[in-house]
Amino acid sequence: MESCLLEKLKKMKDFLKGFESAVLAFSGGIDSATLAAICKELGIKTLAVTVVSKHTPSREIRDAIRIADEIGIDHEIVKMDILDPDFTRNDDMRCYFCKKRILSRLISIAREKGYQAVFEGTNASDLAEHRPGYLAVKELGVISPWREFGIRKDEIREIAKLMGFSFYNKPSLACLASRIPYGIEIDEEKLRMVDEAEEAVIEITGVRQVRVRNYDGVAIVEVGEEEIPKMLEKALIVKDKLKEIGFHTVLLDLDGYRTGKRIFVPRSKQDF
Repeated sequence: MESCLLEKLKKMKDFLKGFESAVLAFSGGIDSATLAAICKELGIKTLAVTVVSKHTPSREIRDAIRIADEIGIDHEIVKMDILDPDFTRNDDMRCYFCKKRILSRLISIAREKGYQAVFEGTNASDLAEHRPGYLAVKELGVISPWREFGIRKDEIREIAKLMGFSFYNKPSLACLASRIPYGIEIDEEKLRMVDEAEEAVIEITGVRQVRVRNYDGVAIVEVGEEEIPKMLEKALIVKDKLKEIGFHTVLLDLDGYRTGKRIFVPRSKQDF
C-alpha cells in the first residue's frame, strides 16, 4: 500500500476511533462493506442496515446478506416503500429524495437503538459524477468517512484486498431506477422487468457486470466490454428471455458498460 493511502487510512481510522457505535448504510457494495470491516476491526459497535424496496436489485440483497456474514457484522434488512411521487416522476433529483428518506430512517433507527452516529459509503471518486444524493447526506449530518479523508474507489478495493475479503473486486451496482432515463416515470412493473432481465442475462451468459436499461419497453443491454463476446454467444437466447419478461425490443450496446453513460432515449418504436 502506498504511503499516501496509508496516511489517509490512518487518519480515517483515528477519526473513527472517536465513535463507540454507529449505524451503517449497508448495500453490500465495496464501499459500505469495507467501511463495515474497518469499523469491526476498530471495535466500533456497528449495525449494518440494508434498506430494501422495489428499486433494490435482487442480487444486491443476496450479496448484502452474504458479505455481512463474511465480515461478521450485525446486519438488519429494513423494508421501505420508496416509490412516492418525488421518486417516481424521475427527474434529476430522484436520488436526493430517495437518499433523504433512507438516511432519515437510519437516523431514526440509530436514535431508537442508542447508536452514536450514522455512516455511509460515499467515496472521493463518486463526486466527480452527478450525485444529488450526497446533498441529503450533508443536510442530515450523516458521516461519509471515505469522502472526508479523500479515499478513492480504487483505493478502497486495495484496502479490501489487503484485508483478505472476497468482495474487493465486486462490480459496482446501482439501484434499478438508474436503468430508467430521467423523464420516464418509474413504476413497479418497469423495475420488475429490469431486475428479472439482469438476473436472466447473468444466468444465461455468466457475465459479472450488466445493466439492462428500460426505455419504455426497449431493453438496451450493457455488459463489461471484455464480456461482450460472452453476450454475443447467447444473444438470441437472451433476446427471447427478455421478450418473455415483457420487453418488445432488445438491443445490445457494443460500447459496453460504463458509469454515467448518456445515450439516445427512444420515445416509441417508430424512433428505431
